[in-house]
Amino acid sequence: MALPALHFSLRVPFPCHREAQIAHDTLCPDAEPRKGGVSKTLTVADNILQVHWQADEARILRVSISSFLEHLSLVIQTMDRFGPPTEDT
Repeated sequence: MALPALHFSLRVPFPCHREAQIAHDTLCPDAEPRKGGVSKTLTVADNILQVHWQADEARILRVSISSFLEHLSLVIQTMDRFGPPTEDT
């Protein structure tokens, strides 16, 4: 009998929609290195970056979330360093 998949969702608020979209566009290309064990979906709603994971094992889920949070931290630090986007479209 197969165990049910594990799910985790994260909502990250940004000051504006444009910054949430920049984070989405920057983080989206990072596909999960192992196929079949975990999937990650990123969406933007207003100024919120929403991320949802589904994994077969807790260990794989933890590693994926940890890696994503490290990348997200770098994206946020970079946006803070260079300032807000020039236009909010």
